Amino acid sequence: MVASVAPDLSDPHYRAAIVDLLGAIGYGEISACERLTEDAGRAPSLADKLELLQLANAQFAQVTPILEGLRELGADPYEAMAPFRVPIDTFHEYTAPADWWESLVKAYVGDNLVRDFYREFAVHLDPRTRSLITSTLVEDRSEFIVDRVRAGIRADHLIAGRLALWGRRIMGEALTQTQHVAAERDTLSEVLAGDVIGTLDLASIADIFGRITQRHIERMGQLGLEH
Repeated sequence: MVASVAPDLSDPHYRAAIVDLLGAIGYGEISACERLTEDAGRAPSLADKLELLQLANAQFAQVTPILEGLRELGADPYEAMAPFRVPIDTFHEYTAPADWWESLVKAYVGDNLVRDFYREFAVHLDPRTRSLITSTLVEDRSEFIVDRVRAGIRADHLIAGRLALWGRRIMGEALTQTQHVAAERDTLSEVLAGDVIGTLDLASIADIFGRITQRHIERMGQLGLEH
């Protein structure tokens, strides 16, 4: 077990790690919003298009508190986000949906999975940062997506297997993304590994990924898909 160390934003090393963490989260939310807007172009009806654009708008609203949090730390939000553009954009390139159904599954399980990751680690951070992350990265429980995917499966059972495979791919790529994002900055790698906050060990990290995986399986089940 790593010795417990109280996270303190007055510590320059810890503060730099939090700037990196919020930079990664901020650009991740911007990129997800951008992709949702693009995916709305695949919508089969105007009603569906508006539903997805509303999700994109809600996602964009989560960006402002993160940017304000960075400014309060004395950081330039755009400079803080810049190192994470390539790995996050690469994730979205690797998981570009082929059709409307894949867009819906990615929006429901992919974006929430990444939020799960950050919320899990936020528990071990200082109260200010923990509150910012947990209050901002609220899980999207859109019934619209659940209803649409389940209706699609009822209309064409053949898409279920394809979307189940797609969900597993999203899971794998999302976990790979977090590793690539962390690798961009030493301080971010250290805080996620517990070297800066001093409250995580291998067992704790394994438990975190176990909970993230379980929630992913539950979301797939809500969509009527097997993990």
